[in-house]
Amino acid sequence: MRAIQAFTDKFAITLSFLCVIHCVVLPFLLVLLPSLGVWQLDNEAFHSWLLIAVLPVSLYALVSGYKKHQQYRFLLIGISGLLLLLFAAVFGHDTVGEAGEKVLTVLGATLVAIAHWVNFTRCKHASNCINGINAQCD
Repeated sequence: MRAIQAFTDKFAITLSFLCVIHCVVLPFLLVLLPSLGVWQLDNEAFHSWLLIAVLPVSLYALVSGYKKHQQYRFLLIGISGLLLLLFAAVFGHDTVGEAGEKVLTVLGATLVAIAHWVNFTRCKHASNCINGINAQCD
């Protein structure tokens, strides 16, 4: 398996969990530790910057993985998660409210993380990548 594809899958999983932690845990931390409010982690710019990081990394890793294992359903799961994240960031608050936006974001991030995890494990065990013999495994 190419090292960069494995790295991008792992990095995308980390970004997805960061997104979930931000949406679920941060409100509780802001209540418990008001000094965290100085960092402005709850504003929309954080969502935008995280999405800007997630989209290219995820798309690269998922497409690279698909080229190895040829199982499109994981690519579709990942893209569905990315679309949910994009929808939540662009239209979520106005369309479904703050709670709905968080639900969409957590669901999208979870789908992205699952897709990357399966993508990573399938690429590790892809039949065209056994023992690094095939050129696709570089």
